[in-house]
Amino acid sequence: MAEIVYLNGNFVLKNEAFVSPEDRGFNFADGIYEVIKYYGGKPFRYADHMDRLRRSLREISIDFDNLDQFEVVFQTLLEQNGLANQEAGVYLQITRGSHTRIHQFPESIKPTVYATAFPFSSKWDQLKNGVKVITTEDIRWLRCDIKSISLLPNVLAAEKAYEQNAVEAIFIRNGMVTEGSHSSFMAVKNGVVYTHPDSNLILPGITKIVIREICKTNNIPLVEEPIPASELMAMEEMMIIGSGSEVTPIVRLDESLVGDGKPGQVTLLIQEKFFELTKR
Repeated sequence: MAEIVYLNGNFVLKNEAFVSPEDRGFNFADGIYEVIKYYGGKPFRYADHMDRLRRSLREISIDFDNLDQFEVVFQTLLEQNGLANQEAGVYLQITRGSHTRIHQFPESIKPTVYATAFPFSSKWDQLKNGVKVITTEDIRWLRCDIKSISLLPNVLAAEKAYEQNAVEAIFIRNGMVTEGSHSSFMAVKNGVVYTHPDSNLILPGITKIVIREICKTNNIPLVEEPIPASELMAMEEMMIIGSGSEVTPIVRLDESLVGDGKPGQVTLLIQEKFFELTKR
């Protein structure tokens, strides 16, 4: 089946979708994106993703407010690509648009809007058995709260993890754990879940919102404060969370086992409650 994508108001074959070489997303990474997971053909936390998208657009001053169209656009993409009623994802990217290359914001410019659908199955082996992650220095800019398409530091960190047979790189900034290259990070000690508070240093994760709710409903203490890197190995459990990671236990950090080297009980409880929500 030929892949269908959405570009600037039209559904077209992917191999016929073209963006100008003058697009500011191409020249400056001047744009933002979102990824939404669909379970059984239904989007998970769609409104939260749209709220974050709206905030990212506002933070970099892209004038685009026609977000109501996307629910239908995404559903159409899923249907036209044979992905309805299964686990799938939709990627949406909005750049400032095309213009002769200048650094300041051009006047009278129309955003470039691109969306595509793709298979997005849960990685059950990792979810069941846990994964290895590494730590690395957080060299990103100071507005990580914007879901920017400028992801080169994340790519470099992810490649470093891959080279060490790990699935994720956990960032350390000024001695404190921030987040992963493509996920949020949580750790557990004495039954208490710890995670970095929302700030300019991390992306406000949608799955993190869900886990806040799970912890509150199930009386699991949750503390949002930076975790010192020096205290990481004192943690009994760790997990990476996100639309792709869902709730994945970490069983090895760098070359050390986390806890007893098996997914922890608090992590597994949160994971169980998470998938109860996705099944709804």
